[in-house]
Amino acid sequence: MSLTKATFATRRAFGERVLERGADDADFVLFESDLGKSSLSNMFGDAYPARYFNMGIAELNTMAAAAGMAAGGRTVFVAGYSVFMTMRALEAVRSFICYPKLNVKLYASHGGLTAAIDGVTHQGSEDIAFMTTLPNMKVLVPADSVSARAACDLALATPGPIFVRLMRDPLYECYEAGETFEIGGSKIVRAGRDITIASYGDIVFQALQAADTLAAKGIEAEVLDLYSVKPVDAAGVLQSVRRTGSLLVAENHQKRNGLGYDLAALLLKEQPVPFDHLGLDDRFAESGNYLAMIDKYGFSAAKIVSAAEQLVMKAWHRC
Repeated sequence: MSLTKATFATRRAFGERVLERGADDADFVLFESDLGKSSLSNMFGDAYPARYFNMGIAELNTMAAAAGMAAGGRTVFVAGYSVFMTMRALEAVRSFICYPKLNVKLYASHGGLTAAIDGVTHQGSEDIAFMTTLPNMKVLVPADSVSARAACDLALATPGPIFVRLMRDPLYECYEAGETFEIGGSKIVRAGRDITIASYGDIVFQALQAADTLAAKGIEAEVLDLYSVKPVDAAGVLQSVRRTGSLLVAENHQKRNGLGYDLAALLLKEQPVPFDHLGLDDRFAESGNYLAMIDKYGFSAAKIVSAAEQLVMKAWHRC
């Protein structure tokens, strides 16, 4: 799969699709907490002011109001920064949205260290753990604009709460227009036979770059885009590791209670193979350049290459 530089971030692709769908679906509304310009949800507000509610810097109350609107039968998008939506408003998301399975779609920008330059207060590096723990919540993390637009369509078509994690800045495009996605699905974005590298969102591109380097060293890595983090495509992961014999998970998130923890438990039960997991290791990051930060904290392409080489050696020594 070839990569092309993206011209805009997934937050813009998602926001533009919400705007487009607003033209043919007059039912849904959008709430936000005074971050419309940053999440780009203001595009919807400019087009449909009667269906747009800026609730001010009050995320918990925003979620409660969104739940009330959804309980009345409307579908509601709530836009904002991932870190604030998942922590300041967590109890309202849990009790008022997830428990009654309401049609509230969380449109969460600046996920993980894609907000690196904004400092730790704006980095949503624990969001996947919080959202995947909530019963009835589904979690999608698109990697590029095609999958971000598809995530909007999936959110509207799927009953119940859905959390969509989006990026701050443009990175790459990897899918062609018309590619299909599904809740609980995944994509093999590069086939290989020696190791499976699983990731989601921005780190998919680091995994693909790592696979190029590994190929030059004689190691064929299979790269999985697990864009549906919950429910995850457990069958697809198991099929891949049964071919390759090992699994490396790399994610822009805390290692604790991230996707790697779920997949480690899956392997332990179903298919024990050599395993490693890259992510933030029980620490906060700092403010700085995105690429410098993901390298410093251990989940850049270079760090994936190093971990993959060690894992492949371990797997080969077992044979």
